[in-house]
Amino acid sequence: MQVYLTALGCRLNEAELQTWAAELSQYEIAITTAIDKADFIILNTCAVTSEAARKSRQTIRKLHRQNPAARLVVTGCYVSLEQDEVADILGVDLIVSNQHKSQLPELMKAAYNWPSMPKQAEEPDSTPLFNRNRERAFIKIQDGCRYRCTYCIVTIARGEETSRSIEDILNEIRQLQSAGVKEIVLTGVHVGGYGADIDTCLYDLVVAILQQTDIPRIRFASVEPWDLPDNFFELFANKRLMPHMHLPIQSGSDAILRSMSRRCKSTEFMRLVDRARDQIADFNITSDIIAGFPGESENDLQMSLNIIEKAQFGHTHIFTYSRREGTKAARLPNQIDEQIKKQRSKQLHEKALAVKKVSLENMVGKNVEILFEGKPDRIDENRYRSYGYTENYHKAYLEMENAIDLSNQIISCKVTSADLNIMLLSVEPMEDWSDKNARLMVNQLD
Repeated sequence: MQVYLTALGCRLNEAELQTWAAELSQYEIAITTAIDKADFIILNTCAVTSEAARKSRQTIRKLHRQNPAARLVVTGCYVSLEQDEVADILGVDLIVSNQHKSQLPELMKAAYNWPSMPKQAEEPDSTPLFNRNRERAFIKIQDGCRYRCTYCIVTIARGEETSRSIEDILNEIRQLQSAGVKEIVLTGVHVGGYGADIDTCLYDLVVAILQQTDIPRIRFASVEPWDLPDNFFELFANKRLMPHMHLPIQSGSDAILRSMSRRCKSTEFMRLVDRARDQIADFNITSDIIAGFPGESENDLQMSLNIIEKAQFGHTHIFTYSRREGTKAARLPNQIDEQIKKQRSKQLHEKALAVKKVSLENMVGKNVEILFEGKPDRIDENRYRSYGYTENYHKAYLEMENAIDLSNQIISCKVTSADLNIMLLSVEPMEDWSDKNARLMVNQLD
């Protein structure tokens, strides 16, 4: 039997697919990327906005049309919030709420009468890979969130905080490394709150990963800025921790931050940014900004534009506020007109793009270690490009005369230019990659 796994939304949803892939393999269920060959389809849905919920409904229907014979299993935040609505969609065969998604393989076993005893993996350190690529894997370290930001529905959908044990996480990392993964991303709903329910913390987890695994590159998904202790950035003295963090601020206005129930002021955020860059060379900070939150004035907007400039974000995700029923923000007065929200979003995007250009230009001439991902792309008859990410998470490309497979290899390069037309860095190798077991792929690409 074969299963097709797919997810909408956050990196946590992606990490859960990896976990299910490993668990399902014990029942001799193979992972397939061909939906038409699947006996089962698992969709991990999203409901962070009304648009995300709409897309989840649309995707359920699309998956059923693509393979109506497959058993369609639907889980995730949309399911947890709108279970009756999901049950009425044609093709849905099994619904698993977030509350029970950790038992998803067992629930499928019971529903579809699989063998009572799972088949053990042939090798104790082996695990099937389910990643969008085979270079980077997302590790779910916790679920749920204790905070209640007024715009967020996810904390309601995901429930209370629960953390995995450090040993469980370490075992997964070792298994993924044995399967060839070079980079992990620690992810969760509230990453910075890891361990509060099991008497540990994110700092201790990172120390354990550095001391007890050899995974070459370690990253973090989004971390709330107020969760980081003063000594956290000392950990980055170990070069296996990549010099990049996504620290969402959401607004540059303290008044709006209070209305959002965010636990950070703009001045505190900037002190954190300065501390990180004082301690770590070329540290890249990316962030989120919401445009048009209820009650946002032109002055509040200007403060958000200012913080993008002052923080020099390497990238800024701009979200236009979407009124989400079930959240406190949906009931706030002074909701912003849709046209004004669009105009403000455009201003924020323009500022973010200008700042990102400066960030890329500042990388020119620097030596970087790039983890290349996927097969090269053909640009024209005699040019190919391989893509990857620098340590500080700038995307870069290496242009070649031949289609050479550099995927899943970390290669020392020099940044030669910032290609601002496509917002990528152009690099050249500082070493001969022929001894890296690279493969010519011209015939495959032809």
